[in-house]
Amino acid sequence: MDRIDMLVIGSGPAGRRAAVQSAKLGRTVLVVDRGRRLGGVSVHTGTIPSKTLRETVLNLSGWRERGFYGAGYRVKKDIEAGDLMQRLHKTLDHEVEVLQHQFMRNQVRSAYAEARFLDANHVELVSGDDEIHRVAFDKALIATGTRPFRPTHVPFDGETVFDSDDILEIQTLPRSLTVIGGGVIGVEYATIFSALDVPVTLIEARESILEFVDRELVEDFVHQMRDRGMQIRLGATVREIARGPRGIETTLSDGRTVRSQMLLFAAGRSGNVDALNLAALGLTPDARGRLKVNPRTFQTETPNIYAAGDVIGFPSLASTSMEQGRVAACHAFDAAPPPAPETFPYGIYAVPEISTVGKTEEEVRAEGVPYECGVCRFRETSRGHIMGVATGFLKLIFALDTRRLLGAHIVGEGATELIHIGQAVINLQGTVDFFVENTFNYPTLAEAYKVAGLDAWNRMGQA
Repeated sequence: MDRIDMLVIGSGPAGRRAAVQSAKLGRTVLVVDRGRRLGGVSVHTGTIPSKTLRETVLNLSGWRERGFYGAGYRVKKDIEAGDLMQRLHKTLDHEVEVLQHQFMRNQVRSAYAEARFLDANHVELVSGDDEIHRVAFDKALIATGTRPFRPTHVPFDGETVFDSDDILEIQTLPRSLTVIGGGVIGVEYATIFSALDVPVTLIEARESILEFVDRELVEDFVHQMRDRGMQIRLGATVREIARGPRGIETTLSDGRTVRSQMLLFAAGRSGNVDALNLAALGLTPDARGRLKVNPRTFQTETPNIYAAGDVIGFPSLASTSMEQGRVAACHAFDAAPPPAPETFPYGIYAVPEISTVGKTEEEVRAEGVPYECGVCRFRETSRGHIMGVATGFLKLIFALDTRRLLGAHIVGEGATELIHIGQAVINLQGTVDFFVENTFNYPTLAEAYKVAGLDAWNRMGQA
């Protein structure tokens, strides 16, 4: 029986980072993944595929140039599903190759098998040919990720009714599409297909989408979606999904019916824990298969068993999952990581992008903190004119007493890149004076920070 220091189940962002960190601490590591290739959900069905699909759509559709050349402009006139898949598969191959090399450099072993715990120090690995191998371990990290939630009333078939995994194998582009779910995944795919000029209807049972994002950004984002012809149905649940003579018919609780050729169900995900035999560890996941952990150490209720990534729930970001895996490995082997930063950014790769860091205006108001906002619309910058950007803006929130930056929120082109300036200033406890006193490259979209800072500074006064 093999004996190792760290067993990592899952090779996504959390598992990958935990494995490498453990190896750098001089520990023996085995990564187990039940897929046929390393990378986990992030590489094969989640983060990397959806962002690659988005970039391909924006390039081939000429979306970024339509501000100059009009709504009818396209780089490729007739875009087909094969055009999207070609770039996707090439990108995934590269990601797997990089990960394999990273494991090889750090002497991290890997195995393709399904893991089943026998107790808190032993696991049974079942390979594809049903060969069983037992491994003893000191510490273990569960980083198995999630899978799309598939309720029984949705007639999934992988041809006209998809989940967010199936949609990556689409054979033909839809003539029209219904997307159920106003969370990050649903919004991303809805706007990506809309950028291909596919008529899209987005359905969300709640009264708003993206509830953790600053409301002013969401209002602007929804306006942009509706302005380009997307239909948004809020505040109504789905009563029935059926195939009719005119395609897929979705009946809502308020009596409305939405018809489309294809449908994407993207309302929720479930943890991949069913096969792990968590009972042998004394662990019980919640109704959606998520595990409860200590938010500082990522230990489960069984001290030598850790969990990180999407399987522990919100925020379910690849970036935060990586850090969770690293922190878990450091704690497991008594190597204290530095204190966690004050804030981390969220990135939503919709069309347009949304990114946010720090507190929203709603949170600041609820705390009773006196504040002021500064705003710069991208069309106010010279770079925006050069790029033909007519929409999008940056919003900064400052405390009146300390003048510190409390939150930075962006909707528009390049938002997920631009947000890191705000992140750095917040975590370094910077003030409005940083933006006023420093010089930004010109012309750039980043200059929006200077404009927004001056906008707030003018209202706050110089004292």
